[in-house]
Amino acid sequence: MSSHHILIVEDQREVSRLLRSALETLESELDVIEIPSGEEAILHSTNNRVDLLVSDYRLPGMTGIELMHKVHINHPRAKVILVTGQTDPRIRREVAEAGADAFFIKPVPMADFLDAVERHLGLVETLLPPEPISTDDTEIKRTIPDLLAGLRQDLSAIAVLLLNDRGRILARAGDLPDRENEVALVASLVSIYIAGQNVSLQLGQKTSSNWSIFNGGTYDLVFAPVGLTHAMLVIGEGIAGMERVLNSIEFFSEARKNIERGIIEINQVNSAVEEPPTTPLPVIEQTMEEVEPLFMDDQPKLKPAEVNDYWDEAASNQKAVSNPDMLSYEQAKQLGLTPEDES
Repeated sequence: MSSHHILIVEDQREVSRLLRSALETLESELDVIEIPSGEEAILHSTNNRVDLLVSDYRLPGMTGIELMHKVHINHPRAKVILVTGQTDPRIRREVAEAGADAFFIKPVPMADFLDAVERHLGLVETLLPPEPISTDDTEIKRTIPDLLAGLRQDLSAIAVLLLNDRGRILARAGDLPDRENEVALVASLVSIYIAGQNVSLQLGQKTSSNWSIFNGGTYDLVFAPVGLTHAMLVIGEGIAGMERVLNSIEFFSEARKNIERGIIEINQVNSAVEEPPTTPLPVIEQTMEEVEPLFMDDQPKLKPAEVNDYWDEAASNQKAVSNPDMLSYEQAKQLGLTPEDES
């Protein structure tokens, strides 16, 4: 059986390696080539066979769709799988209309990805037709941790954190390089967040749109508010450098919009949970004439002598507690064990 030639075009090395490692788990003879740019992929495809193109939608200098069309010039039967870290439904429609065979959102679900590879290369037999790429305008439902992980992959960042306005880390993808200084760093960022909110309030902005970018140190930081009560932090090497900062902000902005929508949906769900109704205590309304008899004593009052007789009789009816280890006061007095009367 001849091998299938697969071309992976991805400028993020870790994503490319992940896809290749997944393909190597298939029990088939596959020739997998990794290339970081669209231009190199076009050059490779002119001199080599391509059975399957796996490409990122956004490449330096071109889109995955443009690369697909150029590869199809020399290999019209080549299958195409596109991946992206963006959830914009316009991209999904564009991919579907362009004729790609499959489309995945990062982080790529490997089981589904491998299933698509096997089906489109004919490595497995199936009676079911391939599922068409959905063109529904509704956003793809992804959890906030998934969105953070996708942004981290897109930027090749060290970590991405979601904070609230009190400095609590609500979700994260990756860890800070220096965990010992995490508390101090977050506290400083909260101060920046509060200052930005105050400036936005003075300018009449409904939501703060300020960005804080730190570069040139051990690692770079990009920090910006998300809605009215949250903020997002990205930490990485070189992400705020002149050659990458605009690309970083573009990915950051797209992820921030999706995370803000996710926060709004969570808040709506929480606000929809109502406390179970409680049954109020019945209110009894009575007039003073109805209540006054309760405080009146209709029984004849006892005289003091009668009260004393009552308690004497009650005491005489009680049986003495017999305890061989205890002496009565009278017995102790007879034995001279009681204190002398000083009177």
